[in-house]
Amino acid sequence: MYVIIISVLGITMIFAAFMAIYAKKLITAIISLGLIGLFASIIFLLLAAPDVAITEAAIGSGLSIAIYLFALRHTEGQEEK
Repeated sequence: MYVIIISVLGITMIFAAFMAIYAKKLITAIISLGLIGLFASIIFLLLAAPDVAITEAAIGSGLSIAIYLFALRHTEGQEEK
């Protein structure tokens, strides 16, 4: 049962990675990166590594995405001259 769940999450992570690469809007790419980190933390939890899952959720999904959103908000509308 775990193999099927991990496989589905892995395929979804690959789809989200391609979505992040080919997204037209930066906010879509940032959300896709957040999904990748979230699904990675779920996989770590299913593989009985709760310490790694907590770290991935806090740093990979939480802090990194917050920094990306902060940077996007402060650079929005600025064009290269």
